[in-house]
Amino acid sequence: MSIYNFKEIESKWQQIWADRQVDTAPQPNADHPPYYLLVMFPYPSGNLHMGHVRNYTIGDVLARFQRRKGRSVLHPIGWDSFGLPAENAAIKHKTDPATWTWKNIETMRKQLKALAISYDWDREVATCHPDYYRWNQWLFIKMYEKGLAYRKKAPVNWCDSCVTVLANEQVHEGRCWRCDSLVSQKELEQWFFRITQYAEELLTGHTQLKKTATQKGWPDQVLTMQNHWIGKSWGAHVDFETDQGNLRVFTTRPDTLFGATFMVIAPEHPQLESLTTPENKGAVEDYRQKAKTLTRFMRTAENREKTGVFTGRYAKNPLTGSLVPIWVADYVLTDYGTGAIMAVPAHDQRDYEFATKFNIDINQVIAPSDGKLPSGQAYEGEGLLINSGPYTGLTIQDAQKKMSTDLEKLNRGAAAVTYKLRDWLLSRQRYWGTPIPMVYCSKCGMMPVNENELPVTLPTQVEFTGIGASPLASAEEWIQTPCPKCHQIARRETDTMDTFIDSSWYYARYTDPHNEKKPFEPEKANQWLPVTQYVGGSEHACMHLIYSRFFHKVLRDMGFVKCDEPFQSLLTQGMVTLGGSAMSKSKGNVVDPNDVIGRYGADTCRLFILFAAPPTQQLEWSDKQIEGIWRFLNRVWRLAHVFVGSDDEKAFKRTESEELISAEELIRRVHLCIHRVTRDIEDDFGFNTAIAAIMELVNSIYLYPHLGDAVSKEATETVVQLLSPFAPHMADELWGKFGHQDSLTFVPWPKANTQKMISSQIEIVVQVNGKLRDKLSISPNLKEEEVKEKALESLLKKGTSFAPKRVIYVPNKLVNFVG
Repeated sequence: MSIYNFKEIESKWQQIWADRQVDTAPQPNADHPPYYLLVMFPYPSGNLHMGHVRNYTIGDVLARFQRRKGRSVLHPIGWDSFGLPAENAAIKHKTDPATWTWKNIETMRKQLKALAISYDWDREVATCHPDYYRWNQWLFIKMYEKGLAYRKKAPVNWCDSCVTVLANEQVHEGRCWRCDSLVSQKELEQWFFRITQYAEELLTGHTQLKKTATQKGWPDQVLTMQNHWIGKSWGAHVDFETDQGNLRVFTTRPDTLFGATFMVIAPEHPQLESLTTPENKGAVEDYRQKAKTLTRFMRTAENREKTGVFTGRYAKNPLTGSLVPIWVADYVLTDYGTGAIMAVPAHDQRDYEFATKFNIDINQVIAPSDGKLPSGQAYEGEGLLINSGPYTGLTIQDAQKKMSTDLEKLNRGAAAVTYKLRDWLLSRQRYWGTPIPMVYCSKCGMMPVNENELPVTLPTQVEFTGIGASPLASAEEWIQTPCPKCHQIARRETDTMDTFIDSSWYYARYTDPHNEKKPFEPEKANQWLPVTQYVGGSEHACMHLIYSRFFHKVLRDMGFVKCDEPFQSLLTQGMVTLGGSAMSKSKGNVVDPNDVIGRYGADTCRLFILFAAPPTQQLEWSDKQIEGIWRFLNRVWRLAHVFVGSDDEKAFKRTESEELISAEELIRRVHLCIHRVTRDIEDDFGFNTAIAAIMELVNSIYLYPHLGDAVSKEATETVVQLLSPFAPHMADELWGKFGHQDSLTFVPWPKANTQKMISSQIEIVVQVNGKLRDKLSISPNLKEEEVKEKALESLLKKGTSFAPKRVIYVPNKLVNFVG
């Protein structure tokens, strides 16, 4: 019997495909509409892992399938190649980040090609290449000119280990997302993008991304995560009067104004100094300094004991006229609302804990309908207002509306909306990133680099120690530069950009990757965008996937793109695990794709990674299962060789228990399989069930008694066609052996004949005394006595011999012999 020689065949077809450029994206047109398939591009860490293999194989199957469905497919690849790991590697290996990065890119490029991921390699980009990041800088300048990029001094998350600023999204439970070190607070001059200007549109845009009957859309989980992160809240702004001016708060519960017994401002609040009396300044300053050492996670932890200091001043409640003390406490943050709150301890648990500790009044203003109040905690449920002057007796909703209106009439506040989303902090104090193209001149001030001087490239003569500030801060020759206006010596900005900027618009660059005059030509981008199908992890929901949506809307407003959203449909894949844990080099539980490909071939690796679990679920690696996939592919290989003179169908032995099928039944199963595979790939990303359907068809062919005739040949060719997106090397090789001249890339996807899917047989259950003994496939035209006769014959063949007292017959369903 023939054995599939994957090493010879896979290298052969990879060379043929490369020579013929079969993966180059053709120009879309009316007959071949665009299909933009994109998988989140990799960080070049050195080697692919099985998580990568799963992602890119998912994308490749969809790309190959859509090509054969007649779509013009854009399937590009690039490298998210800036970032802190390269800098850390440079320190560890005493090299430079560029050398380390480009070496890794070369390694991973070879691995992707070995897997036959059908990328349009002519469109390859690397974000660390000046040809790419010059447009990061150009876009930054345009956003600066529009007021969307700005600089201010602000408290930031600081990682001492990485010596860099971290965005809120990069701090997990008080620790750095990269090195797991504790994060502290630090005040620095920082660059920001005004993403909050698009907060409302980022929310309303979800209506375009929801799944519908005609659109796959985005997973509900991702939309929910984004909703929570953007955090739209309805409420009111309220101005409390102090002898140092107004103190504004935002509250979602203006109905509880009569229960506000104190106020709290954040330690970073700009009015803290003026609101602190001279005798309280020492205690307040000590508290403020201690707060700097705490992370956001620590400050907002639910079970943490409340701390605070009285400022010495009071504020006037605009509706009651009463004076309430102003405290400073670290459980209030400056990056939500106004950085100050009115505290209502009777109806907010955090405020209740604070008031209880510091012996502050607790005034109830909401009564539950049943009159029962919780003991020892705040009541945060529904009810009617009490102890609230003219608002007593109103529902919470009615009171909120009326109080907001009255505040507006008094010029002391109004209904308002706020968001949890904060402006995007993009400054990073490290080397391996896009230099921020700004210059500081002692005479002219701050200004952007002239566009004709872009890109501002990274200096190469720098030292990487991992200690202190960014290497750029000590690159004096690079820092000193002529002022764009007066041409006197000025200084460059030494911060680099957050690497999430690189990935926020890369999908658009792919549409025109070699443009030297623009980030991309709008006409070319609009041919392809939005991305038809995006594939990547749900862990990017509140970073990359929000940032790219923001960038896309800015690009739209600049006239570069027409659509409102960058990604039409999103598939979030599950992790690949080994022994129940996510594969990780640090855990020592990594399966090397090179080893798998070397032992079984790329087709086996691809087929296993898709068959073992649905793409959205976790996949547990199994050596036993991959052996099973290898045996299956060899079974297909041997079956196909029956028709090319290499194998004899007599060699395919069957057990006596296997029931043979007719030509009509095999044809029915062929078309049923085409239907199932097409539906599963196209509608549900059901790659595992599609592969299972192909396996069932192979089993059916083996049950056909006339193996080698035209019917079985057609069935086997169908198997080869359906396998081609999953196992492209073997499929193209066998297709050629069947006498076809072209690669399956250019062969239209088979269509199921629905009429041939209908069986001319019906299944009858045969029972003895109500217990199942057999199942028969018979013609629906048989008479009752003929059906009973066939049922009895089936029992006799199985060795069941008896004289039934009566026979129960249910037409087209069952025959039950009662003894």
